[in-house]
Amino acid sequence: MTDTLRPPVAATPPAATDSLDGAPKKLSRSLGVVGGTLLTLSCVTPASSLFVIVPSLFNSLGTATALTIGIGAILCVAVAFCYSELGTLVPSAGGEYAMVGTLAGRFTGWLVFIQSLIVVMIVPSVIALGTADYLAPIVHVDPAVAGAGVMLAATVAGLLDLRANAWITGIFLVLEVIAAAVVSFLGFAHTERGMGSLLHGVTADTGGATSPVGMAAVLAAMGTALFVTQGFSTAIYLSEELENPRRNVARTVLWTLALSVVVIIVPVVAITMGAPDLATLTGGDISTMVVGWSNSAVGTFISLCIALAIINAGIVMVIQNSRVLFASGRDQAWPAPVNRAFGTLNRFSAPWISTLAVGVPGAVLCFVPNTMLTNITGVAVAALYLLVAVAALFSRRGQHRNAPAWRQPLWPVLPVLLIVVLGYVLTQLDLTALLWTGGITVAASLYWLLYLRPRQDTHWVITIPEDE
Repeated sequence: MTDTLRPPVAATPPAATDSLDGAPKKLSRSLGVVGGTLLTLSCVTPASSLFVIVPSLFNSLGTATALTIGIGAILCVAVAFCYSELGTLVPSAGGEYAMVGTLAGRFTGWLVFIQSLIVVMIVPSVIALGTADYLAPIVHVDPAVAGAGVMLAATVAGLLDLRANAWITGIFLVLEVIAAAVVSFLGFAHTERGMGSLLHGVTADTGGATSPVGMAAVLAAMGTALFVTQGFSTAIYLSEELENPRRNVARTVLWTLALSVVVIIVPVVAITMGAPDLATLTGGDISTMVVGWSNSAVGTFISLCIALAIINAGIVMVIQNSRVLFASGRDQAWPAPVNRAFGTLNRFSAPWISTLAVGVPGAVLCFVPNTMLTNITGVAVAALYLLVAVAALFSRRGQHRNAPAWRQPLWPVLPVLLIVVLGYVLTQLDLTALLWTGGITVAASLYWLLYLRPRQDTHWVITIPEDE
């Protein structure tokens, strides 16, 4: 097991070099905090989370939905601190696996990579599957077909210039924030119950019969609650393209989390208080509630804004997630032909094969049941955050003790608490999703044991680009 504790080797694998001068391939540093925050906030896509993921929470939690998301947001603050510190210590497009692999050993980094790979391959499809519901006012499309179309369109956009995409996604982001603001205004303007209802979880069936929501149900939904704001962590995937990453990575992570929580939690509170009855709230049909609060024209406008938000999310997720595969190819995670393919850049400096490898399978996954995809993602997100917290315990030893980086408060108390809480949360999540995620992780561990470990001098060599 000693090889799992070895730090990354300061070597440049063959597939990670330019063909002309042998220098390591680098992504262009062209983003500031504003551009990075716009891209990352678009990846969180708070309106898409609000209108696609939150309805399932209303179905199971009713009036306890806002409380559950709030608890998840508090956990995410501690997670954001870990990401901010590790992301400034290890500014790499590899994201979590580069951070954890550098600090806690290469095998641990590999396990993190697998969890992040599950997330990056599934999350865009989960969001895209919500498109059809919000195109319904103008056209009826099968959800799987609409989702696949969004994924393919996002893949094409992901092959273009990153700065152009930052502006495109920024415009879409404004529209989705407007949609969330309108829903908040309408919900608060039609209040049916007080703030106290947010602390007492109740659901109702179509006949009006009510049922209390206990803490066990809240914990069982915590994976989905973490999923709601999950994208804030993807700021670290852009760390090779952020100017002055030692400073701007932390700013981007923390600003994105703060803004996304506000954009999501305020409308959730408004919807909870403004729903005409508990049965309607539990049904989670936000579009119908909006029409009831206003008129069909406003409902159509909100629905189209949400559809644009979903497309926006698809673009940004494909862009950011392709960087993970790009970095894995550069770090020799695969057989040589695959490494070369993932490391190939087009004339826009976009890793085009990595982009296709994220977008095309994402289109196929749109034909898998959405509930299954959501549950598996919740498990992978919780496991990913737990492993990042473990790595945070190693962030101030050896050469990293005095390295220039943003440092989180209350270390090591926060990482330890996070590990304990997330470990318990994992035991409460959907069993089928746990089995699927566990099976993928076991298969990946065998790949490490049989292929990567015997080739550790040339494969899975985690490279950290130097600051410019």
